[in-house]
Amino acid sequence: MKLKKQNDLPSIEEPIGVIILGAGGRDFHNFNTFFKERPGYHVVAFTATQIPFISNRTYPPELSGPLYPEGIPIFPEENLPQLLSEKPIQIVVFSYSDISHEDLMDKASLILSRGKNFILLGPEETMLTSNIPVISVCAVRTGCGKSVISRKIASLLKKKGVRVSVIRHPMAYCTFKPVLRFSDVKDVDEEACTIEEKEEFEPLVEMGITVFAGIDYQQVLRAAERESQVIIWDGGNNDFPFIRPDLEIVLLDALRPGHEMFYYPGEVNLRRANHLIITKVNEAGDASILQIKQNIFKANPLAKVWMARSVVDVDHPEWIEGKRVLVIEDGPTITHGGMSEGAGASVSKRVAREMIDPKPYAVGSLKEVFERYPHIGKVLPAMGYSEVQVMELEETIARAACDAVVIATPTDLGRKIRIDQSVVRVRYDFDIDLEPMVEGFLQDRIKTKNEL
Repeated sequence: MKLKKQNDLPSIEEPIGVIILGAGGRDFHNFNTFFKERPGYHVVAFTATQIPFISNRTYPPELSGPLYPEGIPIFPEENLPQLLSEKPIQIVVFSYSDISHEDLMDKASLILSRGKNFILLGPEETMLTSNIPVISVCAVRTGCGKSVISRKIASLLKKKGVRVSVIRHPMAYCTFKPVLRFSDVKDVDEEACTIEEKEEFEPLVEMGITVFAGIDYQQVLRAAERESQVIIWDGGNNDFPFIRPDLEIVLLDALRPGHEMFYYPGEVNLRRANHLIITKVNEAGDASILQIKQNIFKANPLAKVWMARSVVDVDHPEWIEGKRVLVIEDGPTITHGGMSEGAGASVSKRVAREMIDPKPYAVGSLKEVFERYPHIGKVLPAMGYSEVQVMELEETIARAACDAVVIATPTDLGRKIRIDQSVVRVRYDFDIDLEPMVEGFLQDRIKTKNEL
């Protein structure tokens, strides 16, 4: 089946029925950029997965446009077989990230077995064009350290007197606002409703960097352009950018060798990148780094390769020395990112007497998280996608038989939930000098355009 182009005339035939498989981000962007104003298609439904509490909603009519006066329903992805049987569907569009090639083709096989078409929309159909230079920071898997690199680049640009803003990959977990702007912590507290959002926005605004996000990324981009000379696209999961970048930076995780070739769309990023940064190299063996370099040579031999050592800072190591500790790690990294543990566990194994297993103390939806992701080790993912789940996180921590709590998330959970035990924060960074990269970008993309 040939996809209809933007300039196709409306057909007298019935429009092609479409379902978009998503996870509260890329799905809405693909709809906005490809389907919204094309009467030859009719998006019957979105489905949702990966993130809790984002299904059983409606993409609102004020965003879906005049072709969808009642909006578009969002169903759990588990309902897909039923939807394919009951709805007039001809195309299913896969529109989320960080999925293995095997699982992706398993979904494709289900859809094709029902006689439907399975498609992936690529960068040419979905990337927006900016009027100012754009640097993208993406990855081959969730949890490679994108946010750290984004902050480093933003800081370098700011020090050079460049007005820089960050556009963050969407996290439409609670509201459907076209544009969100965060310039201080008060904005984050008022607008960000999940712990994951706070983890992404707070460190940047504390540096004095304005962050934009939302649902309608054409409006988001225009808003950011009005305040900026350079935009940094801070990617989510291992998705490719929504905005066409002038410089593409992609991170690979030395602790997950081979993943760069076996996850979608991480391999897309690997093959597109101008610069590839292998992170956590001091935590991995030589064989792992060699395997990653060999895969880079096969997939993208022209990219410049950088090595980044992990640097971990603990604010009060004496509070956990010889103690029993509960370790809280970044939620997405530990759940669909596939990591069994993170920086908090690494520190605790060296300093604490024992890491307690949080599973016996988990309540409510956190029990379901451990059941769904059996690979999780003796750590508690910082899940907080609803007020109820935040309360469940607080109760789980309170129930844990530990002397101290080790928090290895970018946001200070102590500002959001009550923790009675002693709290030690673990912050991580990368030992890498990105100034030559930034300086080269400024010379190539800005000074030659007389934009400074």
